Amino acid sequence: MVTKIKADICVIGAGSGGLSVAAGAAQLGAKTVLVERGEMGGDCLNSGCVPSKALIAAAKHAYDMMDGERFGIARTKPKIDFAKVNAHVRGVIEAIAPNDSVERFEGLGVTVIKGDAHFRDRRSLMVGTTEIRARRFVVATGSRAAIPPLPGLDTVPYLTNETIFDLTECPAHLIIIGGGPIGMEMAQAHRRLGAKVTVIDAAVPLAKDDPELTAIVINQLMREGIEILDHTRIASVAGDETLGNQVGAISVTLENGDVIHGSHLLVAAGRAPSVIGLGLEKADVQYSLYGVNVDDSLKTSNKRIYAIGDVIGGLQFTHVAGYHAGLVIRSALFRIPAKVDYANIPWVTFTDPEIAHVGETEEQARARYKKINVLRWQFAENDRAQTMRRTEGHIKIITDMHSRILGCTIVGPEAGELILPWVLAKSRGIRLSAMAGLVAPYPTLSEVSKRVAGSYYTPTLFSARTRALVRFLRIFG
Repeated sequence: MVTKIKADICVIGAGSGGLSVAAGAAQLGAKTVLVERGEMGGDCLNSGCVPSKALIAAAKHAYDMMDGERFGIARTKPKIDFAKVNAHVRGVIEAIAPNDSVERFEGLGVTVIKGDAHFRDRRSLMVGTTEIRARRFVVATGSRAAIPPLPGLDTVPYLTNETIFDLTECPAHLIIIGGGPIGMEMAQAHRRLGAKVTVIDAAVPLAKDDPELTAIVINQLMREGIEILDHTRIASVAGDETLGNQVGAISVTLENGDVIHGSHLLVAAGRAPSVIGLGLEKADVQYSLYGVNVDDSLKTSNKRIYAIGDVIGGLQFTHVAGYHAGLVIRSALFRIPAKVDYANIPWVTFTDPEIAHVGETEEQARARYKKINVLRWQFAENDRAQTMRRTEGHIKIITDMHSRILGCTIVGPEAGELILPWVLAKSRGIRLSAMAGLVAPYPTLSEVSKRVAGSYYTPTLFSARTRALVRFLRIFG
């Protein structure tokens, strides 16, 4: 027997974007159905942002114990119980999970259905023996680890972000394919927890950010003992599962003939949108392996169906999925025209030091404008950073010739926390003069923002003309 459900809105995928749509729609009085085949909370809660940042926090504590001599504190080699580190990661997930649980959403009035979903036609969806007909559908199925077509990879055990947080023993030698944010974050975290780490990237690590600033991070990781092989291609991968976790279980042969032996292999070579098995073609929804095709309002080729988050490709961040969710609520429920604008979307790579960015890089800005201004302020010039002995890195601001902010990149301690004022300034068209005129509490890291903005006006303020004006005004007493 087929059970039929009618709804105002049906959301496929209980990740961050899908949950936001479902919660908002239900609380606004719309009859809402949420379909999820796996764990509530999706990738972010279970195998992405949350566990990775929990692991990074544990690794930082371990590293700080070995880095106290500059404060007059004897270096202490930490005794790391990797199983307890794993328990810490699991504990963080469990603490957050109730916010994303079936019980919470059913309490909000959402009908939650667990199972695989596929479209039957343009207006209906099947989940097992349940047929859902809705006025609007939202595809929010996220993404999965992209697996490169390397010879031999399909014959060896390898980790992805979905499995690496299941480890209860520290890898003896972790080989990482891919030097993007996930790869570099996991490289540093595992190195600090005791693993030998090698990162292999076919191009350059952290390629989407300003190379001037990513060089600071890469150099720090290398100082910590991480081997980073850039512009390096892999010829093949081999291994023997009978060796278990012993060194030599994985061997990676490079195109130059070198062979790297490791105990574990992590594939962190990007993300692939989860579009297979949804029956999108039956719903007349156009898509490819790069994601579901959407217009500026996030509607698919079937205007009753929206797609949000990682499944549409592009900027694959949790906060972008949340941004998409807000636009869909406005469009689907309030019929208010809403268009995506990615010009002011920030992102953070949670290495140590962190990289935070919004807007254009220097290279992008020079390609668009004849003249730009590039402003920098070193953390070494910040008193709070000096007290913390965290003086690496700097803030870099790109403006046009009218002091309009085009982009900002920060590399340094707490960069992810320091980027927000620049997101606000750029998105609201706030000029540098406003940032320069702020009174920043002393001593704080946030003073770097005031100082870099003030540096724009320094040449004018202390120019020969200004000094002449001061001398002239002295005539009047």
